[in-house]
This record gives sequence, C-alpha cells and structure tokens, in this order.
Amino acid sequence: MDKEELTVQREVLINILTSELPVLRAKMGISQEDISQRVGISRQTYSLIESKKQKMTWVTFMALLAFFENNEGTKQLLNAIGFFKNSAFSECLKYK
Repeated sequence: MDKEELTVQREVLINILTSELPVLRAKMGISQEDISQRVGISRQTYSLIESKKQKMTWVTFMALLAFFENNEGTKQLLNAIGFFKNSAFSECLKYK
C-alpha cells in the first residue's frame, strides 16, 4: 500500500468511527467532557469531531479506538458494524 492509498484508507476508517461516535458515547453513558479527558483532547475538539465540523487526526482516531475497544459494549458495537473486518483496518495499523 503506497502512502496515498494509506491516507485514503485511514480517512475511510476515520469517517466510519466519526459517524458512530454519538452512538458509542451513548452506549457508554458518558459525556463529551468525560471522553475527551480520557483520550487527551479538549471537549470543544471532541464536540467538533462528533458533529463532523472537524476531522480527527490519526492519533485521536487511535486513542478513541483504544478507548472504545476496552469497553465490552462499545467493542461489540464496533464488531456489529464490521469496523474490525474492514479490509483497510489491519493495513492501516501497520504504518505510522
């Protein structure tokens, strides 16, 4: 996978996660403030990402993914939408 293709695939994954953020957060029953503190971004940044007014960085994507993957309910939800089965998922994780 070349760098341009990697960038495109990462954006696909970021867009999938972004669209699921409200549902994932609701599943955990936590506020934007709580989740933003746990992943190391401001509440304002999280709010902008969740409302699709700002793109998340790959680092923020990885932090959110780790956070949701460590909760059984949200991990099951990510599995149910096929997030981990996405063909780009394993490829994108190989590269920095």
